[in-house]
Amino acid sequence: MSHKLLILAQDKDQYRALIEEAQLEDLEFATQPADDVDIVLGEPSLIKAALGSLPALNWAQSIWAGVEPLLDPAARHDYVLTNARGVFGELMSEYVIGYLLAHERKIFQRHEAQKNKLWEDSDTGTLRGKTIGLLGVGSIGAEVALTAKFFGMIVRGYTVESETSRHVDKYYHPLASDSLLSEIKVQQQAVALQSTVLQSFASGLDYLVNILPNTKDTRKIINADLLNALPSHALVINVGRGPAVDESALIEALSQNKIAGAVLDVFEKEPLPKDHPFWTTPNLLMTFHTAAPSLAKDISNLFFENYELFLEGQPLMYQVDFEKGY
Repeated sequence: MSHKLLILAQDKDQYRALIEEAQLEDLEFATQPADDVDIVLGEPSLIKAALGSLPALNWAQSIWAGVEPLLDPAARHDYVLTNARGVFGELMSEYVIGYLLAHERKIFQRHEAQKNKLWEDSDTGTLRGKTIGLLGVGSIGAEVALTAKFFGMIVRGYTVESETSRHVDKYYHPLASDSLLSEIKVQQQAVALQSTVLQSFASGLDYLVNILPNTKDTRKIINADLLNALPSHALVINVGRGPAVDESALIEALSQNKIAGAVLDVFEKEPLPKDHPFWTTPNLLMTFHTAAPSLAKDISNLFFENYELFLEGQPLMYQVDFEKGY
């Protein structure tokens, strides 16, 4: 039985060349949506737009980690959706550690001093012995934890999943235990408990890094309570999803010097509107969703592995739960 693949991506020609080179068994290509297309590889927004013209769709492989457009309750969910995981860990780790080192070594301050012809020779810091808190310890978080330990850092992890990374020194979970949750009868008490856990997690951190997906439980998880729990010298980095940050709370924290600074790669609305206050917020660096690009070769290799599983009728890697959102 042959299968027909439709590629919906800006760099579709590069993906097609890589897949053709692999000479995958029983795979043909389609150039546009059609009744016999059963596999799609591409960008979530483009896949969503084509769903109505793909009645035979069995499997959609996103080239991105985030698949928010396809989670729309009004959209079709009668196919297997897999996203790009297991390929961004090293890229994200490079990004995070790069900005941690730049902060400790005062790279940006030194550059400003150079432009102003100032001999700025204040002492720099080191990552050794500093504490980093990871909101999310999946495959990417585990890679960041590994690299942080290489630099001698203390690693905390906040996650609802099992404690899989041995490089995390201490784990924190949204709720202490299922038994405790069953005793909580009032929603406000549950929210208060989670806030307490988060504040304990944030207390004493030198660096807070968000790597969480966008779900109802992670939206605005970086809020005023969490930011107020951080020391004034802490740096916040968001490489997860934009809605995780309460933007007003972050602007206030930065403007009032409650934290040392923030590095944001993702935003609630992208591209960021020209009139957004982030453009002029002090001690804020923005990198415009460039932390970990989807490299065609990496994504294609993931597709090859999943295609073999697809042919064998085996569960595919990195399936997305439409209800959970990840």
